[in-house]
Amino acid sequence: MPELPEVETLRRELSSAIKGKTIKKAIIKWPKMVKPLTPAEFQRKVKNKRIFGIDRRAKVLILELSAGSFLLIHLKLTGQLIYQAGKLASKQAGKLVVGGHPQKGGIENLPNKFTHIILEFKDDSTLYFNDLRKFGWARLVGKLEVDKLLSEFGPEPLSKDFSINYFKSILKKYPNRKIKQILMDQGLIAGVGNIYCDESCFCAKVKPTRSVKSLKEIEVKILFNCIPKILKFAIAKKGTSADTYVQLDGKPGGMIPYLKVYSRQKQKCKRCQARIEKIKLNGRGTHFCPQCQR
Repeated sequence: MPELPEVETLRRELSSAIKGKTIKKAIIKWPKMVKPLTPAEFQRKVKNKRIFGIDRRAKVLILELSAGSFLLIHLKLTGQLIYQAGKLASKQAGKLVVGGHPQKGGIENLPNKFTHIILEFKDDSTLYFNDLRKFGWARLVGKLEVDKLLSEFGPEPLSKDFSINYFKSILKKYPNRKIKQILMDQGLIAGVGNIYCDESCFCAKVKPTRSVKSLKEIEVKILFNCIPKILKFAIAKKGTSADTYVQLDGKPGGMIPYLKVYSRQKQKCKRCQARIEKIKLNGRGTHFCPQCQR
């Protein structure tokens, strides 16, 4: 699943690509992705809307449109957004801006079998919403609905609201939970998922399987500092799924070479040379070093 760094990277890329553009037409190939609106309602309501800006809350992209409406996009597990400049049928179509979950064949022969929503702009550029498993969604809502939906998330870990006192308060509230459960609870901390939870725990030398009440004061402080540190670094590297990005300037990016534990099971720890282990915790693959994480 794309997490905060991937969605933030995509927000920044798309902001420079589609801000100020006007939607000419929407094509809906999978109606469930735009519920509760019908495809016809969605198409009618987004037509001729101008994009004033793109924001992010947790893992949700927020496109501010004209006439006081907002388009919320959640990529969920396998969603992918692809922006293409130039005419659809033109061989001279511009470079792609791609973000989200990497999927084989996702950016080839657009639109393709993975493409479920298409936004065509008046300058002949296009935004494709691809989704292998079709869990992602796009909701057209007003300001009150935006506030209601986004209030369900906890503080952004890169904001001032995510303070050491706040972090200590949620740990105190749930002493019997596993550390990973706390870090991945979107109602407590917004945007941290499987990848950056495991990486933050490695940074803090703490096993993600430990109970919250077992943490020492110094471990709490170190873990608190590691969360934004890891997220900021991942954003700088364009996220873990950045091997699928083709940026506007054509330069590639990628967090993958810098991952310490995630998806490195049976490989040597970059810190102590022990073998990285992978287990299941609450149904999620969990990676850690059995020697230098305690």
